[in-house]
Amino acid sequence: MTDDRWLLALDIDGTIIHEDGTLTDAVRDEVARVSGLGHEIMLATGRSVASTLPMLDQLSITPEYVVCSNGAITLKRDETAPLGYRREFVETFDPGPVLTKIRAHLAEASFAVEDEEGNFCYYGTFPVSAADLGSRAVPFEQLLAIEATRVVVISPDHDMEDFLSLVERMGLHKVSYAIGWTAWLDIAPDGVNKATGLERVRELLDVPRERIFAIGDGRNDVDMLTWAGEHGRGVAMGQAPDDVLAVASEVTASVHDDGLAVALRTFV
Repeated sequence: MTDDRWLLALDIDGTIIHEDGTLTDAVRDEVARVSGLGHEIMLATGRSVASTLPMLDQLSITPEYVVCSNGAITLKRDETAPLGYRREFVETFDPGPVLTKIRAHLAEASFAVEDEEGNFCYYGTFPVSAADLGSRAVPFEQLLAIEATRVVVISPDHDMEDFLSLVERMGLHKVSYAIGWTAWLDIAPDGVNKATGLERVRELLDVPRERIFAIGDGRNDVDMLTWAGEHGRGVAMGQAPDDVLAVASEVTASVHDDGLAVALRTFV
């Protein structure tokens, strides 16, 4: 990349779009403007491939790389691929031990496993937005045999504080995990997160650490914001939890006040 270009990594939910999926004109316009300046704008999300790619169309961007599934899958632009992107790097793990351990503590929870092809199998009840088209319900035991890029656990009966302390007491080892806004647990392969995926992309694009901008609002963004802020800019959305705000090098307005657009206006 040329000397003055930045690599900008954007989280999707709670950063680009509101909870109801709204994408404002202010955000869309700023993404277009900054992209037009020659900077590389990409996505770094916990979403699966299937639910990430439509966001590129909504923003009218075609980045070289896209980080999905909290860093477990990195896509590369490829015009010959069916959806314009191919899976370039995929990290997987055996979900059996962690699923068995969690179920012993959370018998009423719902569980899902995403494989390297993006198939989403679940046990229990999952919101339609979380379970992509093509997902299917399976017996719990079947989840244990899938080579996973991501495991999701939801336990609506728990309030956030109970859920946090319960997860802490479980002592989940040999995996990476992040807790969402609700009683929602995202589990990735050990040592894999948005930051590890983005560092790989940064090296491939030969962007200095000083010209990295990352922005997000969730606990699964902590590693990314810490990494970006060490030499560049790690920006937390205004509505982010305290533990996310604490690691950011900057804080912008909330998603309801177009915080992403506000942060992007600093690129001139």
